[in-house]
Amino acid sequence: MTRPAGGMLHHVEIWVPDLERAVASMGWLLEALGYTLFQSWDEGRSWRLGATYLVFEESRALTAVRHDRCRPGLNHLAFHVEDHHTVENLASEATRHGWSLMFPDRHPHAGGEQAYAAYLENTDGFEVELVAVNPSEPD
Repeated sequence: MTRPAGGMLHHVEIWVPDLERAVASMGWLLEALGYTLFQSWDEGRSWRLGATYLVFEESRALTAVRHDRCRPGLNHLAFHVEDHHTVENLASEATRHGWSLMFPDRHPHAGGEQAYAAYLENTDGFEVELVAVNPSEPD
């Protein structure tokens, strides 16, 4: 693996109230997006894609039982996906893995007409956005 560019994200650690639920929802989604299981221990798991990895840990120091995306801190994670079909396929499959579609009345343009995305929320209140990459727009 080549050395990552300075400033590139190394990892994100997210504390979860229930590791099994996180593995069922987040683990499934990350693997569907091309991440691979990187680390595993009693209280946590991590998945890696390239030089970046995401950690989900059930910490004993956790002070709440549900994530509130409207409080200070993490609102959501957003992931690039290949195309509109991938957004729809993942959004459909996600319901079998602990996710529900947010803003169904505005799907797939809840972020505005210029975006094609699915906003999903899992049982513990964590939100992800799956964004179709538009090849005509620059990164």
